[in-house]
Amino acid sequence: MSKRPTRQSSSQTPKKAKNDMDKDQTCINAIRCLSADMPSAANSGHPGAPMGCAPLAYLLWTKFMSYDPQDPSWLNRDRFVLSNGHACALQYAMLHLTGYDLSMEDLKNFRQIGSKTPGHPERDDTPGIEVTTGPLGQGVANAVGLAMAEKHMAATFNTSDFPDLIDNTVYVIMGDGCHQEGVSSEACSLAGHLKLGNLIVLYDDNSITIDGDTSLSFTEDVPKRFESYGWETITVDGLDSDITDLEAAIEKAKLSKDKPTLISCKTTIGFGSGIQGTHGVHGAPLKPDDLKQVKEKFGFNGDDKFVVPSDALAVFREAGAKGAAAHAEWKGRFEQYKIAEPAKAVELARRLSGKLPEDWRKCLPTWTSEDPALASRQTSEKVLNAIAEALPELVGGSADLTPSNLTQLKCSSDFQHGSYEGRYFRFGVREHGMAAICNGLAAYGGLVPFGATFFNFIQYMLPSVRLSALSHLRVLYIMTHDSIGLGEDGPTHQPINALALCRSMPNCLAIRPCDGNETAGAYAVAMENGHRPSVLVFSRQGLPQQDGSTVDKVFKGAYTLVNCEKPKVILVASGSEVPLCVDAAKLVGEGARVVSMPCMDLFEEQSAEYKSTVFPEGVPVLAVEALSGFGWDRYSHAQHCMKTFGASGPLKKLFVHFGFTPENISDKANGLVKFYEGKPVPSLVNRFE
Repeated sequence: MSKRPTRQSSSQTPKKAKNDMDKDQTCINAIRCLSADMPSAANSGHPGAPMGCAPLAYLLWTKFMSYDPQDPSWLNRDRFVLSNGHACALQYAMLHLTGYDLSMEDLKNFRQIGSKTPGHPERDDTPGIEVTTGPLGQGVANAVGLAMAEKHMAATFNTSDFPDLIDNTVYVIMGDGCHQEGVSSEACSLAGHLKLGNLIVLYDDNSITIDGDTSLSFTEDVPKRFESYGWETITVDGLDSDITDLEAAIEKAKLSKDKPTLISCKTTIGFGSGIQGTHGVHGAPLKPDDLKQVKEKFGFNGDDKFVVPSDALAVFREAGAKGAAAHAEWKGRFEQYKIAEPAKAVELARRLSGKLPEDWRKCLPTWTSEDPALASRQTSEKVLNAIAEALPELVGGSADLTPSNLTQLKCSSDFQHGSYEGRYFRFGVREHGMAAICNGLAAYGGLVPFGATFFNFIQYMLPSVRLSALSHLRVLYIMTHDSIGLGEDGPTHQPINALALCRSMPNCLAIRPCDGNETAGAYAVAMENGHRPSVLVFSRQGLPQQDGSTVDKVFKGAYTLVNCEKPKVILVASGSEVPLCVDAAKLVGEGARVVSMPCMDLFEEQSAEYKSTVFPEGVPVLAVEALSGFGWDRYSHAQHCMKTFGASGPLKKLFVHFGFTPENISDKANGLVKFYEGKPVPSLVNRFE
């Protein structure tokens, strides 16, 4: 059963009657005026792109997209991504006009604190926003992830009797700035390789950026570039006054099943304004007299604000109602699906809820101190594959480092054209694109994605990781080769400052385990935190399995690994420096306690009482980490950390060279004890509040 009526091919698209064309233009101009009203009310914002893109949005939302304003989370809705997120007034206008829970009062509160209409689209603030956009290029890269997710979910849950239970299209509007940012190139290159025919991108080709005409810096032939990626490309002119050709182009794009499509739409930024077609209309509200003449030019009352003609509003609300009817029809089919495919239906519902099976942790492997030392990337491999067997929603891959990251899923094939049921993604050398795509995979629903690379290269990915955190998306970033311990590759690859960067990010868990049990705990934390990403940081070198480490203790963020009744000094570390501290404590002798701190953020969430048991008053604390010491002063009185970018050499010699040996650590601990003899030890308690 088809989700929508079969549309005519572009060669059969009839010419419209004049009355229909007039109605189209009235609706388009209503979008333009409403989109211009919002920045004017806020005295802030971008009216130009919404006014130029109004024909694109009108066609998508009234003629092509299937969505239900009363249930924005309907699984089989088409996804819309506004990649040039500064044009958000356009999207807010469409959401309001088609009947989403976004009132005219919300539009009047554009860019105000606590409003549902922030300065760029944010998925948790506004019903109908699929992904948070604004940093250019991110949205279209997210859209590639959304399209990949649809292909995988369809291959997993559709059957011969229900071939279109999951069958949606991802539509994107993007601008010149999105094309210039490299993340979009990475993602769109992969989309072409994967032949994602469910992805249609409308390129707002208005030839304007903030600096001025694009001829200043951007003269490439964008369609030719996309053709080389394996995309179908179409160019449409004359959109300011006639949408017939664009409608035919979208019809044609929908017929392309094994290529994504880029439609280059020649638009005029700020169409209708006295300064249309210039960068002056890009990033500032229209002047009052200009806004008035725009409305009068379009046949509206120039003094009206936030007014939509009733005949235009009826068109938009009819489109929303049509989508609600499509949703109702789909729900009927899903009831039939539950009868025919009960196991699949239950699994689909569980995955869409974001909940894990109650006993899922039983799959986690454990280690004892009798087990051999393993690099934490090796224990990660074992844990990841155990979880993948138990949780089929876990999907992901590596940025061309599978043999080094050890992330191959043994229970699954690769995700490729013709085998979209595969759960392992070959992202290629595209770290930034990988992270942005993972955000799209997570935003689709029903999937928990991971992306892997060397830890140093998370700094290529940070804008996307930040959006994972801002968007409350459960994405796992599997980072290996975590310190100077990676050895000979040297300073270019040694991620000295990377962990401090991740720890500084709100709503993002940076977890660096010291052994196998802590690795299992790190994955457990990541999987059970449904609304924030996790950066899992693993070593290249072997680490001994510790007595006293457990999965549950990782949830505390920090815990006492080696205890003593009356500590005189505490050694605290994460990852590969924990076993060094355990050995150093033996050299210090009686009174040395060791604390493992795999995750600072989780420790911050514990009670003051618990924190004081880990770091009791009056005991000096030495922090040890073969990375930047930034942030460790919160938990320690002294830090033995990296102060340079590292060096190239064998890892054992590097640890000796930089003083990460039990002997040197014990000397520093004894020196700290001696320093505070007869002096009050500064309290750390106030730092926990």
